[in-house]
Amino acid sequence: MPTDVPSAKSPFDASTERVERVLCFTAHPDDIDFGAAGTIAAWTAAGVHVSYCIMTDGDAGGFDPVDRERIIELRVEEQERAAALVGVTDIHYLHERDGYLEPTHGVIKQVVKLIREIRPDIVLTMHPERNWDRLQKSHPDHLAAGEAVTRAVYPAVENPFAYPELAEAGLDAFKLPWLWFISSPESRENHFVDVSGHVDAKLQAIRVHASQHPDIEGMERVVRAMMLGNGERAGLPAGASAEYFHVVAVNGSTTIAGF
Repeated sequence: MPTDVPSAKSPFDASTERVERVLCFTAHPDDIDFGAAGTIAAWTAAGVHVSYCIMTDGDAGGFDPVDRERIIELRVEEQERAAALVGVTDIHYLHERDGYLEPTHGVIKQVVKLIREIRPDIVLTMHPERNWDRLQKSHPDHLAAGEAVTRAVYPAVENPFAYPELAEAGLDAFKLPWLWFISSPESRENHFVDVSGHVDAKLQAIRVHASQHPDIEGMERVVRAMMLGNGERAGLPAGASAEYFHVVAVNGSTTIAGF
């Protein structure tokens, strides 16, 4: 398991929580690698089965006009190679248009369907609140992804009468224990994971997305500095690196059905 950093604010205690399956929803290829690849590498190394769902094709990304005709194919190839570097081979795609993602019932139903199929212990997604400290974290597709997944997690996933055709197809309602957010505003951070042993795997995964980075060396310097800053905020020893999350208990010992 990842080395979770003790925090009075965090509801998640890795010493008592059993995690076997994690399902990650992000808006674009590469979002998950920037936000959580270190933690994911630690999970898979510990035997946790991690699945990805990429909600748009990333067709508006990139910087080189030469790539336009095959940008969707290119970004799928990049995501699959990056995922493999951190131990992930199960990748799903919703094929929404990049820049047009909205939390519609069509999207939410697809999210509910996949969560009920995989029945994870943790769903990880992007934060639905805008981050004014670093607006780049709050691409409209990021916000829409977080909102769609949050609406799916409660109440639709656990309501047998929401999207009844799913239950009729054999996908029974499911009570998700944990919802983890990446790209949260700093005021929402309540959980850090020490990923010092997985920094290289994370950076290797990010480097694979070369179509998105005209200055890969500069990107790597920024990411390393951010991870060190996360470690400092988490109270880790000097030189340690961390990833941060906003963790929400959806169904646990402190929650009451219907409240």
